[in-house]
Amino acid sequence: MLINELNPHPGAKTKSKRLGRGIGSGKGKTAGKGHKGQWARSGGGVRPGFEGGQMPLIRRLPKRGFTNNFRKEYSQINVGDLNQFKKGTEITAEFLKDFGLLSKIEPYGLKILGDGELTVALTVRATKFTASAKEKIEKAGGNVVQLIATPKEETLKVAVKPKSTAKPATKK
Repeated sequence: MLINELNPHPGAKTKSKRLGRGIGSGKGKTAGKGHKGQWARSGGGVRPGFEGGQMPLIRRLPKRGFTNNFRKEYSQINVGDLNQFKKGTEITAEFLKDFGLLSKIEPYGLKILGDGELTVALTVRATKFTASAKEKIEKAGGNVVQLIATPKEETLKVAVKPKSTAKPATKK
């Protein structure tokens, strides 16, 4: 096959409808929009979710629960996933991200969960441990180092604007 023999697949390229070009075209006069009405107008139509005045579905359904804007988000990993490392390895959130076990590090750091069994002695540094995870790491001969949870500033939203340091102008 040569470059001059390349063609698009049949049906991949279609001519655009030429609207409003006479009655013989089949799409003349009203150009496929029917007679008058909201949909025939420029910019016409209704907003998404509008049901013609009937109570919309989104308003008919009951509201449930709430969103906690002050939740603390942790990157989580199970103890059983740490078996693949060599004895004496120091485990941190950055190490796990570089290794590919974490896709991203959440603002409050790493939390170790207790699912699975650990057979390798590791030093694990994280902001939180479940009681069972802590027990399993120490039982395997490893060390648990609990870090202080200080969220990364750039990832948290500022709730209150900082006060201006400029002094107000005084009248003399």
